[in-house]
Amino acid sequence: PARQKSLKDFRVAVMMTDEQSEVDLEVQDLLGRLTQFLGKSVKKLSTTARPAFSTKEAMDVYIALLRSATSRRQTDADFAANSAKVAATDPCDDSYLTKMLRAYVLPHRDWLKYNERRHQMRLLWDQFFDDWDVMICPAAASAAFPHDQQGERHERKITVNGRQVPTTDQLFRAGYSGCFYLPSTVAPMGLTPGGLPAGVQIITRQYGDYASIRFAELLERE
Repeated sequence: PARQKSLKDFRVAVMMTDEQSEVDLEVQDLLGRLTQFLGKSVKKLSTTARPAFSTKEAMDVYIALLRSATSRRQTDADFAANSAKVAATDPCDDSYLTKMLRAYVLPHRDWLKYNERRHQMRLLWDQFFDDWDVMICPAAASAAFPHDQQGERHERKITVNGRQVPTTDQLFRAGYSGCFYLPSTVAPMGLTPGGLPAGVQIITRQYGDYASIRFAELLERE
């Protein structure tokens, strides 16, 4: 059971946006209002507290493991073609497509290294949650966007703060918690000026599901 009985029992870290997945200002505004409210309601609040690894590394590890997991759909011919594409890439190429292709043909030895680092980072998250009960952040980079099935997923774009950005940037929002076995609960935090709902993601430590759910319950009540 969650030991927290009220918002005053919670220590809250806030991530408003991140360079790995820029958040639309309409969603940031809603999270900012929530943060102002929580600043007066919780035990402790920080907008800078983070686990002891970079968000870029979190995204890189997640994409490597995620796209390795989906690599089995390749035919032998696909695998050979993707191996040739990877061999021809610039080692400094850090694009999503290239990271995806590398993961599709990743040797098992390299997969083991990524998986080992995932577990090291999982333990760094656990250390982070010695000082904080939850981290709240956007559930997605924007409110709902127009449905789009044209082309491949890595080719599709959405509008964030007036710019076209890859839809795949939003994978960061799922991987930052899910890659490291952390539970998160999404609760509504209001409507954008266009009338679309936006959610706040409430992340907590591994096996701490009830604390995340309790925080969502208290937000609804308050």
